Amino acid sequence: MSTSSSWQKLVTVLADDGQIAPEWVPVFEELPRTGFLPDLIWKHNVATKTVEAADRARDPKEWLTAAESGAPLVTQWDDGKHQGTGRGQVASSSASAPSVVASMLRDLDVRPGQRVLEIGTGTGWNAGLLARRLGVDRVTTIEVDKALAEAARAALSRHGLEAAVVCGDGFLGHPPGAPYDRIIATCGISTAFPDAWLGQCRRGGVIVLPWGTPFTHTEATVALTVAQDGRSASGHFTKIVQFMSLRAQRREHPAYEDYVTAESRENADKSITALTLEETLGGEWDINRFALGLLVPDSTVIFDKPKDGRHPVWLCGLTDRSWACVLFREDGQHAAVFQYGDRRLWDEVAIAHEEWVRRDRPGLGRLGLTIHADGDGPSVWSDSPDNAFRLHAPV
Repeated sequence: MSTSSSWQKLVTVLADDGQIAPEWVPVFEELPRTGFLPDLIWKHNVATKTVEAADRARDPKEWLTAAESGAPLVTQWDDGKHQGTGRGQVASSSASAPSVVASMLRDLDVRPGQRVLEIGTGTGWNAGLLARRLGVDRVTTIEVDKALAEAARAALSRHGLEAAVVCGDGFLGHPPGAPYDRIIATCGISTAFPDAWLGQCRRGGVIVLPWGTPFTHTEATVALTVAQDGRSASGHFTKIVQFMSLRAQRREHPAYEDYVTAESRENADKSITALTLEETLGGEWDINRFALGLLVPDSTVIFDKPKDGRHPVWLCGLTDRSWACVLFREDGQHAAVFQYGDRRLWDEVAIAHEEWVRRDRPGLGRLGLTIHADGDGPSVWSDSPDNAFRLHAPV
């Protein structure tokens, strides 16, 4: 398949920046994502914070520009129920930014002869890249959505890359093909690591996935190496990302009225904090927001609209009805804090922030994750697995 100069230029830029590993450059050059995208896609307008449709039938030039760009693209809304070119309710499938695809494949560190399981086929492009590099008999990809699986299978076939496309729940992996040398997930994991993945990966194998928490949508990719006893896997975080969640782990924002009742408003504790929004919860691509999510479990953050010089930020417990509201001030003065319930959620955030600062604000390359078998929760560490975070209990 011939490739355009625009795509070749993008690949060259990503390769020069070190985002595409040298061994992957010819594969990306030969297999552009345009051959795997549907005729209707949606691109994000960063300036207006909206999404705009690109319809191949209506405007093929606009569609091609979007397809060959370095941006992520929405390819399905509302599990396929959405119709038309407008925005749906929930984006349910996408084509990741080529830079993210490249960095995750770099982290996967595949070698000739190895076998790979991909969780979340989507358009099929990632599976196609793997099949082109390793061979079609070395790649199995699993997709929960039947329509997406069929479309990906057809796209792979058009390119002569008939990798095994399985329609099923990726949370369970694919036992018939196990063990795999590598597992890669192209959907976000947040509430629990699938035990099946650890059990289906060889000792010394690598599992690459976007790991996040219910705290915010800010995630990071992580490359986990399976221990020789097969009972754990550890690795460093590598890149801040945002992925659509594994469908089994989707979540909705808590309802305001379920938390903030007249009684809880009246009995909420009031205090002040000198911490600012920027240094604690920052922007959605900031490492501090991701780090705090790792350290404050079973909670989520809701950012309210700024009003009258204040920016309200809510924290909600996910295992009870504890809540906190911090009224950050645009003038930089101390913010009012209201907390209610068995947990003092803002206190937990402040303690986690203090510990993160005490460790010299570890970021990607220093922050790491260990996954344990037999139901033990994940552990977060800095620099090495034996340097786990230990937060003292909030007062």
